Amino acid sequence: MSNESNLLAELIEALRCLPGVGAKSAQRMAFHVLERDRNGGARLARALDQAVQRIGHCTRCRNFSESEICSLCASTSRDTHTLCVVETPADLLAIEQATGFRGHYFVLMGRLSPLDGLGPEELGVDLLQRRLQEDEVRELVIATNPTVEGEATAHWLGGLARAANVRATRLAHGVPLGGELEYVDRGTLAHAFGSRQTLE
Repeated sequence: MSNESNLLAELIEALRCLPGVGAKSAQRMAFHVLERDRNGGARLARALDQAVQRIGHCTRCRNFSESEICSLCASTSRDTHTLCVVETPADLLAIEQATGFRGHYFVLMGRLSPLDGLGPEELGVDLLQRRLQEDEVRELVIATNPTVEGEATAHWLGGLARAANVRATRLAHGVPLGGELEYVDRGTLAHAFGSRQTLE
């Protein structure tokens, strides 16, 4: 096999590290870059190299950051009394873009999952406990996903909050806005029904 085909095979294999990218998709991407957009490929390579080298984690919230303290944690205009816990940086971004939340965040970088080797240590429990005890946090907003692991993580986080005398709240889950009951899955409908609220 020639050196060129070795490079091509290496490129295709490297692209497979991305989620949802199998052998065929990786091959299609590699061919596209080489046939139609070498400048774009070079730009992608530079951006990837810089990101991998320079992006780390904020020492306060664990979100991705180029500096020791991220811009959200460094902001003086945010509410220091409210701390929202999310599983991933993508969840943080979704809340930031869709809501008017002006508090601070803590990113677990996962959820409790013993089968995947994710326990409290991997989720930054020491740092979170320090923030609950030392900071001015009065409310811990638990925004983990409504999965089995997410619910277990939420329960565990509630215990941490109670131990620190901090009020714990959980994101509401239920029927989506604009949804029709006949199309909502049974688990979601049961949860929504059980969490019903009084109309004001």
